[in-house]
Amino acid sequence: MYSDKKINQAFQWAKELYGRWGIDVEKVVQAMEGVAISMHCWQGDDVGGFEDPEGDLTGGIQATGNYPGKARSADELRQDLGQAFSLIPGKHRLNLHAIYLETGGKKVDRDEITPQHFSKWVDWAKEKGIGLDFNPTLFSHPKADDGFTLSHPDQGIRDFWIEHCKRSRKIGEYFGKELGTAAVTNIWLPDGYKDIPVDKFSPRERLKDSLDQILSENIDKEYNLDAVESKLFGIGSESYVVGSHEFYLGYSLKNDLLLCLDAGHFHPTEYISNKISACLLYLDELLLHVSRPVRWDSDHVVILDDELQAIAQQIVRPGFLDRVHIGLDFFDASINRIAAWVIGTRNMLKALLIAMLEPTATLKEYELNGDLTARLAILEELKAYPWQAVWNYYCAENNVPVGEDWFTEVRNYEKEVLSNRNS
Repeated sequence: MYSDKKINQAFQWAKELYGRWGIDVEKVVQAMEGVAISMHCWQGDDVGGFEDPEGDLTGGIQATGNYPGKARSADELRQDLGQAFSLIPGKHRLNLHAIYLETGGKKVDRDEITPQHFSKWVDWAKEKGIGLDFNPTLFSHPKADDGFTLSHPDQGIRDFWIEHCKRSRKIGEYFGKELGTAAVTNIWLPDGYKDIPVDKFSPRERLKDSLDQILSENIDKEYNLDAVESKLFGIGSESYVVGSHEFYLGYSLKNDLLLCLDAGHFHPTEYISNKISACLLYLDELLLHVSRPVRWDSDHVVILDDELQAIAQQIVRPGFLDRVHIGLDFFDASINRIAAWVIGTRNMLKALLIAMLEPTATLKEYELNGDLTARLAILEELKAYPWQAVWNYYCAENNVPVGEDWFTEVRNYEKEVLSNRNS
């Protein structure tokens, strides 16, 4: 549909227009090559994992829909991921949860997981030339059924989850050593109360002690970066969540950790784009989980909306690309799962590209000099600039489908591969 000649003609026109503002479009395209989005494995199988494929999701996790063709094994999931990566420009990463281990059919509880249970993932990542990130899985387990894990009042249950998280950090270290790029190992837990608790302090005191034990072993940041993730509320924890934003902001500052900001883990009118610049005044690095909340933490597929563009702007404008780790977090089982990955990841990249094509220095100068009229006028005119021409060129240079052509490949894959999983 898109000829090389037309793509190049449009790109030359875009270079001319953006060049008027001193933007070197060639350098922007080159900078995009250095962007790595951490794509989440759990979109491919509705957060089921391979620990117990028949197990029910608990802990505030809910995937809705029953679109045919979900991955039923690690091999099928890797196949689907490979298809998705082939339709996304650039070289990216994969984010794994602990429940995506491979045990050869042997029962392995979460306090027993080891790097060998993820060796096939490492082999696959080496073949693809990508990095891996990791997450302990503190939900969908009998020892999390009452809604508490690392802050549980039962010491034995806390010890179980502490050991799980310790082992998860060692798996992250293993990924970093094997792949030559540090894994981000992110801790999120669902702990909280459905109704208003009398004692809000003690669970947080227990959580702090558990985290202190988990992080007691020093692991070189060349191999593993620790992150902690907050949440405001969730299913079953509508009134109180132990790991709140304030708790983890303080904990990450005190312990030199990455703070994870998830777009769905705040009040519906509260945006993580507004938090990035504030947090990076005090933290060295941030982790983002980019999602799209609709009514709650519903984890809809990322679209190119105002908030996604604002997130990208607050990464690019201050020059934070090397201080912000961008991960995605959504799981929609009502549509083709590979299409969901491709749509969400391509949109995150589009938002970053648009932000990179902005004449930020000039706009800052207008702002500093009080010329707010010029700031508004130029920002609005830039919305009609041909960033799509640069995007199409970037895709063509990376040998991935331009425009909507990727969707034809997804439909073909659905017909040839996914449809056969239901027979």
